[in-house]
Amino acid sequence: MAGRLELYLIRHGETAWSLSGQHTGRTDLALTAQGEAQARELAPALRGLGFSQVFTSPAWRARETCALAGLGDMAVVEPDLAEWDYGAYEGRRTVDIVVEHPGWNVFHDGCPGGESVAAVAARADRVIGLSAAWTGRVALFSSGQFGACLAARWIGLPVLAAQHLLFGPAHVGVLAANPAHPDMRVLSAWNWACVLATPEPPSGA
Repeated sequence: MAGRLELYLIRHGETAWSLSGQHTGRTDLALTAQGEAQARELAPALRGLGFSQVFTSPAWRARETCALAGLGDMAVVEPDLAEWDYGAYEGRRTVDIVVEHPGWNVFHDGCPGGESVAAVAARADRVIGLSAAWTGRVALFSSGQFGACLAARWIGLPVLAAQHLLFGPAHVGVLAANPAHPDMRVLSAWNWACVLATPEPPSGA
């Protein structure tokens, strides 16, 4: 494992708004009781992986998940891991937004008064740039839609491709390189559940 980089991208546990399908960008929600249980159940899966570094979004839901998963003592807040800023669509559901704006897709259109697709891509690329100085296993605690964007950018795809990457609460993705082709980035795991999460609509959170 020495010298080989693996990014363990971990979405926070359930919140009231992730359960209802409301877009949660800058609103600083805590985890639900179910979300806390999901975060605790991450600990056995993550224990023993020997993370060299741990980074977390500044959002309380991500920091709380990190702490309950047993990695809080190592965590450093990285602002670029924050969820999409949904602007005028904060707290709203996609099913309601598309009634007013048919065809709206956050990964294509961004959010009025919030972040554009280009801005989110730039943040994801900055995180990837930082990773050039990391080695070993690194944990990244973030949110649903930004996490999907980061994964898409990791493998060289546009943000729009993130619409195909559902990322459930307290689920894990592993961003790595193909061992036979070290310069080829891959998703070596995606949307892996450490615990059976409560079913919910796909949404940002």
